[in-house]
Amino acid sequence: MRFLLYNIRYGAGIGSKFHLPVPYAGYLKRSTDNFDQITEFIRNLSPDIVGLVEVDSGSFRVDNSCQAESLARRLDYDFVVESKYREGSMAQRMPVLCNQGNALLFRQKILEHQFHFFKQGVKRLVIEASTGEVTVLLVHLSLTYRNRQYQLEQLYRMVRRIQGPVIVAGDFNVLWGDRELELFLAATGLRNANNEGRPSHPSRAPTRQLDYILHSRDLRVKDFSIPRVKFSDHAPLVCDLTER
Repeated sequence: MRFLLYNIRYGAGIGSKFHLPVPYAGYLKRSTDNFDQITEFIRNLSPDIVGLVEVDSGSFRVDNSCQAESLARRLDYDFVVESKYREGSMAQRMPVLCNQGNALLFRQKILEHQFHFFKQGVKRLVIEASTGEVTVLLVHLSLTYRNRQYQLEQLYRMVRRIQGPVIVAGDFNVLWGDRELELFLAATGLRNANNEGRPSHPSRAPTRQLDYILHSRDLRVKDFSIPRVKFSDHAPLVCDLTER
């Protein structure tokens, strides 16, 4: 089973084009061309499960289409996508922001899925989806240390009730380093697929490990890599897993 985790930054890209004519101008530009390159990259990897963080589900940047739906249609995946902001929040009422979310895509049919929302933070979404063989939780944690700790406590409770193989993946934003996750890993029994702590951010010259694929002990890592592609400010994580 190949799992791909990728924070695609809404397909907005990086570099001078992203920051011209003003810093972060790329968030207000159309992202179709860069997303087409991301799609071909994913096609060539042929993952069984894709966790996409920072997906545009229908703003003007993508001609009012949904990136997750487009990818699923082109590559024949089942998918779930949702806004990362809680219902009724200011972000959900603002143009562009209301279309910003996360998505999970599976080659197998998704049998069950739920959307959970943390009690703290701006980005609150947890996507839970299961094929019957494995359950995946996809997250994008808060930039604020205290909120991250509250979110990890709530995530722990979600993980503990799941039976069978589980993967918890996403952009954890552990700006203070992976020591932030020590208690969470100890409590859940999950293991970091990136056991060497290789960095994935920023993609042009990675120095920080912000993106994680964590797995239960009934799964074994056969291979792990971080391709050096620069379609986003994050590099993707690719992990091949098998049941023990």
